[in-house]
Amino acid sequence: MSATDPLRFAINLGNAVLAKSLPDGSCGGITVELAKKIAATLNKTPAFTPYPTAGKVVDDAQKGLWDIAFLAVDPLREEVLHFTQPYITIQGTVLVRENSRWQSVNEMDKQGVVINVGKGAAYDLYLTRALQHATLNRVASSQQAIDLFLQGEGEMAAGIRQPLERTAAGHAGFRVLPDNFTQIQQAICVPVGNSALYQTVSDLLTQWQQDGSVKALIASQLGAA
Repeated sequence: MSATDPLRFAINLGNAVLAKSLPDGSCGGITVELAKKIAATLNKTPAFTPYPTAGKVVDDAQKGLWDIAFLAVDPLREEVLHFTQPYITIQGTVLVRENSRWQSVNEMDKQGVVINVGKGAAYDLYLTRALQHATLNRVASSQQAIDLFLQGEGEMAAGIRQPLERTAAGHAGFRVLPDNFTQIQQAICVPVGNSALYQTVSDLLTQWQQDGSVKALIASQLGAA
């Protein structure tokens, strides 16, 4: 990457808390604003490549298609990615039908229970390791997991709390469990092999966490959501 090359950011649109597609077709949200801050500090032009799911971002990690991404930390992903320290923690929980017997995520892992998940999402990876009896119905995206559940497929849909709560608020007959099956640590990452860029980004994040600018950026974006 030369000094005049743009800094290429992979934006995961599968996490609606952190990124979204705007009406004009551009990307917006926390990760986009954080990407712009990184690029401006490094005197680079940001270039954004939207991805429908985190799994697709990981699939391209070693193909030279992007320089920096924003993903949940997971041991499996560390085979191809260098992660910084987390910059935000989000909650993984489930959407259920209002009249269902489910009251806690501790009741999820039962024989015959089918849980819709977005394939390759952080909570898919976590539940794959954690569940012993329930079945994961892996579909193309986190939103599809929710949509199929609303249409009657599965006993519950796993995902990030905020989008699930918005779904429940907009659709009668559904609710979100009050507890979480995991706390998902979101970090900045670069492909394994680019140690210099990783160190630069990690140092910037440390500085911005210490001076409060990352916290302020996140608060401003969540307030505008």
